[in-house]
Amino acid sequence: MSEDPALKRLDSLAPLGGTIGAARAERAERKAFVRDLFDRVAPRYDLMNDLMSFGLHRLWKRAAVLAAASAPGVEEGTVIDLAGGTGDLALALRHRLPHARIILADASPGMVSVAKERAKGGFECIVAEAEDLPFGSGSAEAVMLSFGLRNMTDPPQALREVARILKPDGHLILLEFSKPSAWFAPFYDLFSRFAIPALGAAVSGNRGAYRYLVESIRLFPDADSITRELQAAGFADVTVRRFMFGVAALHVAEARA
Repeated sequence: MSEDPALKRLDSLAPLGGTIGAARAERAERKAFVRDLFDRVAPRYDLMNDLMSFGLHRLWKRAAVLAAASAPGVEEGTVIDLAGGTGDLALALRHRLPHARIILADASPGMVSVAKERAKGGFECIVAEAEDLPFGSGSAEAVMLSFGLRNMTDPPQALREVARILKPDGHLILLEFSKPSAWFAPFYDLFSRFAIPALGAAVSGNRGAYRYLVESIRLFPDADSITRELQAAGFADVTVRRFMFGVAALHVAEARA
C-alpha cells in the first residue's frame, strides 16, 4: 500500500530552517538574523525588488492578486497577506476586494511599520510569526504568501499553519522563486551572484543582506518539489504557473475539506 502523501516528512523545505544563506545556523540564530535583515532593508525594499527583477515582480504579483481575488468566498471573506512586507499586495487586494477583510501579517516590525503607513486604514497590520499564527482554525477564505516562505524559520510548519487557518476548500496563493530552465540558469546565476549584491550595496548600503537573499533563492526547491510539499502539508488540487523561464512560480492550492 502506498503511503499517504499527507503523512510524509517535508524534506525539501525542512533543511532551510538550519541555514543562513549557504551557512549552517541554529534556528534561533536564523530567526533573529532574518528579522533584523528585513527591519533594516524595509525602507528601500520595494525599490530593490524593482531593480533586482527589472520590475517583473510586479507582473508576477499581479497574477497572484488576481488568483486570490478569484478564490471562492473572498468577496466578503477574510484574506490574509502572510509575510506581507511593505503592503504592496495588501493594497492591491483591497482594490480588488473592497468588501473583504484584508489582514497583513509579517514577522518584521520594520516591514509592518512601513505597511501601516501605506495602509491608511485600508487593511489591518499585525506582527506575527507564520509558524504560530494568531488566527482561529478555519478562519480565512484565502492566504497570500509572496516571496516569504524561503525566509521562514520553519517553512513546513508555516505551510501547516496556513492549512489550519484556511476554511475547508480555502485557497493558498503561493508566489516564490524557483529553479529556472537549464538553458537560462547560467545567465540567471551570473546576474544573481554578482549584480544583485552590488545593487543592494549601492541602493540600500547593505550588500550582505542581498547576498543572503540570493543564497536563499538558490537553496529554495523547484516548483515540483513545492507541489509535493503543499500536498504533504494538507493541500489538494495544486496548480502551478511558471514565470520568466521558471525563475518564479505561482502555486494555487486548495485546503482539504
